[in-house]
Amino acid sequence: MVHDSPDNPDDRARKAPPAAASDTPPERLAGPDVDPAAAGGDDEDDALLPDILEESGAVGEGPLATGHEAIERAVRLAPTSPGVYRMLNANADVLYVGKAKNVKKRLSSYARQSAPLPARILRMIAATVTVEIVSTTTETEALLLEANLIKQLRPRFNVQLRDDKSFPYILITGDHWAPQILKHRGAQTRPGRYFGPFASAGAVNRTITALQRAFLIRSCTDSFFESRTRPCLLHQIRRCAGPCTREIDFGGYSTLVREASDFLSGKSHAVKQELAGEMEKASNELEFERAALYRDRLAALSAIQSQQGINPRTVEEADVFAIHQEGGFSCVEVFFFRTGQNWGNRAYFPRAEKSFTPEEVLGSFLAQFYDDKPPPRNILLSHDIEESELLANALSIKAGHKVEVTAPKRGEKKELVTHALTNAREALGRKLADTATQSRLLEAMAATLSLPHVPKRIEVYDNSHIQGTNAVGAMIVAGPDGFVKNQYRKFNIKSEGITPGDDFAMMREVLERRFKRLINPPEDAAKEGNKAKDDDFPRWPDLVIIDGGRGQLNAVREIFANLGLTQVSLMSVAKGPDRDAGRETLFMPEREAIKLEPRDPVLYFIQRLRDEAHRFVIGSHRKLRKKDIREAGLQEIPGIGPSRKRALLHHFGTLKEIERASIADLGKVPGVSAESARRIFEYFHPQPG
Repeated sequence: MVHDSPDNPDDRARKAPPAAASDTPPERLAGPDVDPAAAGGDDEDDALLPDILEESGAVGEGPLATGHEAIERAVRLAPTSPGVYRMLNANADVLYVGKAKNVKKRLSSYARQSAPLPARILRMIAATVTVEIVSTTTETEALLLEANLIKQLRPRFNVQLRDDKSFPYILITGDHWAPQILKHRGAQTRPGRYFGPFASAGAVNRTITALQRAFLIRSCTDSFFESRTRPCLLHQIRRCAGPCTREIDFGGYSTLVREASDFLSGKSHAVKQELAGEMEKASNELEFERAALYRDRLAALSAIQSQQGINPRTVEEADVFAIHQEGGFSCVEVFFFRTGQNWGNRAYFPRAEKSFTPEEVLGSFLAQFYDDKPPPRNILLSHDIEESELLANALSIKAGHKVEVTAPKRGEKKELVTHALTNAREALGRKLADTATQSRLLEAMAATLSLPHVPKRIEVYDNSHIQGTNAVGAMIVAGPDGFVKNQYRKFNIKSEGITPGDDFAMMREVLERRFKRLINPPEDAAKEGNKAKDDDFPRWPDLVIIDGGRGQLNAVREIFANLGLTQVSLMSVAKGPDRDAGRETLFMPEREAIKLEPRDPVLYFIQRLRDEAHRFVIGSHRKLRKKDIREAGLQEIPGIGPSRKRALLHHFGTLKEIERASIADLGKVPGVSAESARRIFEYFHPQPG
C-alpha cells in the first residue's frame, strides 16, 4: 500500500539548501536507514514452532456432566442475538472464546449430551465451570471482538496467532528539500510517502540498498546531512548523489526522488524505459561513462525485481495466505503484493491442536492477523473457509473500502496461491528439521520401521539428468541434529557405457563409489574419516534411503550384496498416485509394503529427507550446465534475434539479471511474447529428469 502521510501538505514551502557546516567523521555513516524516532527492533526473530498440542491429556477437567450443567445454566440466560462467549475453568482461566450469530443456539449445541462432538470439544466442556457472554449488535462486531479477545487472552482451545511485531515500511521523507529514504515502523506521523507493508526488516533493507544504487537517494539523518563539507563514502561508491555538498542541483535530485517514488508506486516499467532511453542516448553520443552509470542503475532495478521473485501481472494489491499441515503442526505462509510488486513473505506457525482442519486454522488465523493491520483490497486463500463472506464484511468496515476474500480456482491468482503453498510446505519442513523434534522423530522412525537401533546417520540418494546429459548423483546426510551439510556429496556420473536415462546404472555407480570408498578408504579419506569419528559423527550410515519402488530397492539390495554390506538398513520411498505427498509407500527388504497415515510425523520426516536429496541433486545438476549457459549467452535460444536481445539488455542491464528474471518479468520486455519469455526462462532454468 502506498500513501502520503496526512501531515505532508502537497505544496510545502521547501527549506532552502543551508550553508554547509563543519565536516563530520565518516563513522556517523553507520546505521542511516532507520527512522530513530519510530524504529522498532530490526531483527526478525524466526518464528518458533509451538509445543505440539495432543488430542489427549489432562487440562484440569472435571466430570463431563459438570461441564454440561455449567453450559446449560448459561443457555437459560443467553440471548438469541449475536455475541461472544467465553468458557472458563475453576481457576477462572479462559479456555475458549467463540462467537455466534445466535449465542443461545450455539451454546445449546454444547449442552446436548448426546451430540457427537470431537474429543477436543469434550475435553473443553469437561473443564468448563463458567460461561461469560458479551452481546454485540451484529455478527460482524462479534467476529472482530472474538479475534481481539483471542489475541489478548490466548485461550487453550483456540487457534492462537503468536505475533506482536508491526510490519516495516519504506519512507521517502517530505519535510526536507533533499528527501531521505529510510525504514520506518510504528505510527506514520512523519511527513512523506510510505510504501509497504514489507514482510520483514531484511526485505526493506535489501530494497533500500538497491534503490540507493538505482536512484542515488540519501539515507543519512538530517543532522548528518547538514554538517557535511565534502561528499561522504556513499557518494564515492555511487550510492548517493551528494546533495549535501551540491554535487547535484535541486532539480536533478527532485527527478531522482520522483523516479524512486514512481518505481515503488508500481510504475517500474516506465522508469526502466526512461533509463534505457538515457543509456542509449549517452551511448550514441559516445559518453560511455554516463551510459555505464545508467546501465548500473538498470541492473540495480532488475536486482530488486529478481529478489522479489514472482511479480503478478494482473494483481495490484493482495495478501496471499496458504496453509500446510504436517506432523501435527501448521504453517501459514503470507505473501504481500502491493502496486503489482512482491513485497516479501513471512511464515507463521499458529498454535493449534492436531484435530483442527486447515480451514479452521486459516479462518481463525485471518481474523486475528488483521486485528491490528490494515487489510488490502484482495485476500487470496489456499482453502475455502466457512465464514469468508462474514470476514470480508468485517474487514471492509474496518478498512473503509471493499475487501474481497476468495480461494481462487484458476488463473494467475491460483498460481500465486500455489506458489505460497509451496513456500508454506518448505518453511514447515525447515522448522521441523531444525527443532528438538528431530530426536523424537528418529526414535519414532526406529520404532515404526523396526530398525535395530535409533539411526545416528541416515543417507539419502538421488540422481538427476536431462535426457542422459550432465548426469549427476547426490547424497545427503541427516543425524540427531538435523541435516549435516558438510557431509553432503555429489557424484558426476563418469561411466561411458551407461545408456542415457538409465537410472539403475547411475544409482549403481553412485553407491559403488560411495561404499567402496568406505570399505577401502584412500589416505586422504581416512584422515577425513578420523576427523568425523573424533566429532562423534559416524562414517557408516545406519539407514540408506533411495527414491523409488520395489524394483529400485531390489537393485540396490543386489549392489549391497556384491559389496558384502549387511549391517546397513535399506528403504525405498515410492511416490503416491499423481505424485501426491502424504500417500507414499515405503519398501524394506523382506517386508510387506508400509503405508503410514498422511499426518504421521514419521512419514513427514521421510518426505523431508527425500525432498532435501532432490533439492540438492537438482542444484548440483544445474551447476554443471551453468558455465555452458553463461558462455552461450542469448545466442543459443531459438527465436531470440538481435532486436529482442537488445531489448532484453536494455530492460535488465546485464545477462546475469536476465538469467534471474521470472517469466512474468521477461514478458514485460517490449517485443518479447509470452512464448518467447517461456523459452528464455526454460533455457536458463531447465527441468532435469
